[in-house]
Amino acid sequence: MDLIPKPCGVQRKAPVPMATEESNPSCQYKPNGSQQVAGARLRRISRPIHAIRHISDNGQNNGQNNSDNLIPERPPSWLTRKVLESPKNRERFLKVASLLGYGSPKGRAQTRAHVLYERVCAIKADEDKAFWRDECGLPPTFQSWFTVTTLHIWMLVVRFRALPDAYGKRYSECIVDQFFQDVEDRIRYIMQPTHDYEPYTFTSTFYINPNAPKTTDKKERLARAPDRLVTQQLKIFKEQWTGFCISFDLGVVNGDMQMAGAVWRNLLGARGASGIAFPDDPSVPGFRRAVNLLGGTVVDPKKIDFEKEAVTDDGSGVHDFPPDEADKYLAYPGLMLEVVQYVRRELVRLEAMSDEEIVDIGWDALSFGRVRKNPENTDGLSLP
Repeated sequence: MDLIPKPCGVQRKAPVPMATEESNPSCQYKPNGSQQVAGARLRRISRPIHAIRHISDNGQNNGQNNSDNLIPERPPSWLTRKVLESPKNRERFLKVASLLGYGSPKGRAQTRAHVLYERVCAIKADEDKAFWRDECGLPPTFQSWFTVTTLHIWMLVVRFRALPDAYGKRYSECIVDQFFQDVEDRIRYIMQPTHDYEPYTFTSTFYINPNAPKTTDKKERLARAPDRLVTQQLKIFKEQWTGFCISFDLGVVNGDMQMAGAVWRNLLGARGASGIAFPDDPSVPGFRRAVNLLGGTVVDPKKIDFEKEAVTDDGSGVHDFPPDEADKYLAYPGLMLEVVQYVRRELVRLEAMSDEEIVDIGWDALSFGRVRKNPENTDGLSLP
C-alpha cells in the first residue's frame, strides 16, 4: 500500500524546454565573487538594487514560520574550523578544492542552487501555511508541500531560462537536482522512517508524517516499505513536476485564464471537476475526487477503473467538497485570481533583476513574498 498520495495533477512525458549549454565553458572569477563564463554575457542593470526583501520582513509574521526559525543553524564542521585557523590552511584547501572542481562553473552553480532551493523555495510552504492550508484547503500531506514547493522552483527556473545559454541550463538543472534530492530524502523518511533521521534540508511543519517515530526507543517497530515503492513514488513525483511546469508554461504564454486553470488543477486539487454536489441531490456520491493519469508512465491508465477510483479515498486528503460544504467553491474564483496575480507579480520582479543579480546576489533579495499581500483581506476579487 502506497504511503504517499497518488498524483491528481496534470502529467506529461515531454521535458520542460531548456536553453542549451555552450561546449567547454571556462570560468573567470571577479574580485567580488561573481563569475563570467566565456562566450556568455550577463545582462546588467545600472541601478541600485531595490528588490532586496528579507524573508522575515514580509509584513507581520502572523505566527508563520520563516527560514530564521525553521532552518536549523549548522555549526562549522571540523574541516571548516581547520581551514579558518590559518591562511596557509585556507590556501591549501582552495588549491585542493579547485583540483576537485568545486570552483568550476558547475560547482558554483550547485552551491548557489542549494542555498536558493532551501531558503527561497522549500521554505515557502511553511511561511505561507495559513494561506495554502486554511484558505485553499490543502491537507497537511507531503503531496501538498511538494505542489507548493514546485510552484516556487518553477518560477525561479523560468528566470534561469532567460540567462545566457552557458548559465541557464546549468542553474536550472542544479536547482531541480537539489529539489529531487530533498524529495527523495523526505519520501524515504515517510516510507522508511528511522529514529536517527537527519533531514537533507530541514523538517517541515507544513505536513504531517503519519509514520514518524512516536518515541525515542529504538526498539519501536517502524514502517518499512520496500525500495521499489520508494522508487515508484519518486517517479510519480517527477511526472508531476514535468506536468506542472508544462501547464504553467502554457499559462505564461496563453494568458491568465489558462494559468488559472493550471492553478485549479495543480494547486486546488481540481475539486469540482465532475460537477458540484449539492445537499438536495441524492444521486451524487458522498465522496468524489479528480483522477488524472494522462501521459503518465508509472501507472497504466488502461488498467484503471476511473469511475471506481473517483469514489475511492486514496488518503491524499484532496477531494471534492461534500454537499454540506458546497459553499466553499464560492471562494475558488478569488483564490485562483490571487495565485495568478502572485505568479505574475513575482515573475515581473525576477525579470526586473539583472542576470548578474540573479546568479550573484544574496538569497534574501530573491526570496518570494506572500501570496496574499494583505493578510486581512480575504476577498481575492477586490485585490488591486
